[in-house]
Amino acid sequence: MSLTIICMKWGTKYDPSYVNKLYSMVERNLSSSFRFVCFTDDPIGIKECVETYELPPINIPSGSPERGWRKLTVLGKTKAKLQGRCLFLDLDVIIVGNLDEISSTRSSFSLAFDEKKKNSKIGNSSVFVFDAMTHIDVLDNFNQNAKNILKTYRNEQAYLSAVMEKKGILSFFPIEWCPSFKYHCVPQFPLNFLFPPKIPVNSKIILFHGNPEPFDAIHGRSRSWYRFIKKTPWIEKFWSE
Repeated sequence: MSLTIICMKWGTKYDPSYVNKLYSMVERNLSSSFRFVCFTDDPIGIKECVETYELPPINIPSGSPERGWRKLTVLGKTKAKLQGRCLFLDLDVIIVGNLDEISSTRSSFSLAFDEKKKNSKIGNSSVFVFDAMTHIDVLDNFNQNAKNILKTYRNEQAYLSAVMEKKGILSFFPIEWCPSFKYHCVPQFPLNFLFPPKIPVNSKIILFHGNPEPFDAIHGRSRSWYRFIKKTPWIEKFWSE
């Protein structure tokens, strides 16, 4: 059975080009056949080769910050009828290497390592792989206990990491596979003022979290002086349709 790639798009932060570019990056970097699914509240502008479905329901209490909790819905039953091996990708990742090793990871649940939480067992859910319909309990537990879970965990990746650790199946990809753009590609201060960001050796997926976004990094834009980055034109080479 072929691999299913999953992404989600809601609100106005990301336009359809993010989905289309992600599809093209996957197509260029995966040797096997795949199915590409996008859960979204607005499918207009998304390539026809991408299967689009409405966002699955989730019990997020009114007024609560979103913080990625919607990602949990891919673990449950959806109109996409997910089967077999699934690879979830955030829309703002940049794929720079072959994905075969990531997609074939044996663990029933693996995710990227979180550099900011390197002294804990919390992963980064920008990239995670799982077997469809084997972790429905994780979503059900959230829907039944959302208020308490939101008080205990800051976001969905902290919750996911904790419950998978409790189940004894939490595993992380090798850190070199999914490096952070701002922590691993951008030279450390003050060298970031002298040298442009580089792609670390053995990288497969570059993670963008917080500031900057990929389009800002291309043009060397940052929101703080100490996180200054020089222009990063190599992003355009990979981040394209």
